[in-house]
Amino acid sequence: MSDGPDSNDPQQVNPHRRASDQGERRKQDRKTRHDGGTPRYLDPGDTVFSLWGRVIMARYRRIAAAATRHIIQRPLHIGVSARIFHPEPGATGLRSKNLQYLEESIAQWVMSRDVLVFMIPTVNTDGLLHPSNIRLRDYARHLDGLVLQGGADVSPQSYSEVPTRPEWGGDRARDMYELELLHEFVEAGKPVLGICRGCQLINVAFGGTLYQDIATDVPDSLAHVNDDYDRNRHEISFPAGSSLARMFKGKSTGLVNSIHHQAVKTLGRDMSVEALSVPDNMIEAIRYRKAPFVMGLQWHPEFHRAGGVELLDCTGILDNFLRVARETRF
Repeated sequence: MSDGPDSNDPQQVNPHRRASDQGERRKQDRKTRHDGGTPRYLDPGDTVFSLWGRVIMARYRRIAAAATRHIIQRPLHIGVSARIFHPEPGATGLRSKNLQYLEESIAQWVMSRDVLVFMIPTVNTDGLLHPSNIRLRDYARHLDGLVLQGGADVSPQSYSEVPTRPEWGGDRARDMYELELLHEFVEAGKPVLGICRGCQLINVAFGGTLYQDIATDVPDSLAHVNDDYDRNRHEISFPAGSSLARMFKGKSTGLVNSIHHQAVKTLGRDMSVEALSVPDNMIEAIRYRKAPFVMGLQWHPEFHRAGGVELLDCTGILDNFLRVARETRF
């Protein structure tokens, strides 16, 4: 019996035969990769230009996907209009300057939903010291929504009236700035939420008017402002069919703070009433029907505790505003 290698063992195949088999496989691979000299990754009729076109489109899709992820993941950018402190006659130091600022609670209320807040200053294209080409429309283009905060009275001049008393003259300069700001955000399709003065300004922007002083114009009304400031409160009701009635389903009334001596008188065009004070039926909230979200609240929701049981929890209103901001930011 021979003790040589077993001819049936695959490990003992003739080395010359193995080399021949490997050569055949390489030839077959080359044949598979080429068809008439054309690499397998090319399509019939491909040219250098069509190949580069596919490469560029693939890179564009990767860049677009990355940019979309960045936009979706970045926090919302919400603008808040500025309160304006005008120089006092004869004042020195800081009080002799124009100051623009926001009340802390309004910023913290909006930021409580993990969004970034930016105060929007007035713009001055004709300034002697620091002229700028920035316009308010640039803020509307780059921010996702606008909050009009409270503050000084809306000037009766802004709704074609004259002040019935000197102290009710309002802030015409701020009116002009915020009316333009509101217009730019509405034109850009971005949501707007007006608080107190902001509610009144929205109504005026669409042709409505205001009571210059509730106590004077409607003597039998509630005390909508007193020395208790945000501790002054009253009930509101939600008209049937209003968006707030749907939001607060099963809740016909709510308790809110009241810090205003002016109020909506005649509604602006395409405005709907969203809330009324109880029992004097002063307009407490409005909505512009021809935009995704333009709403004004006469009370200050930033002074209400989220999840509180006494005052109306307005977190749902804020969330609805921010939802529209996400939907319209593209």
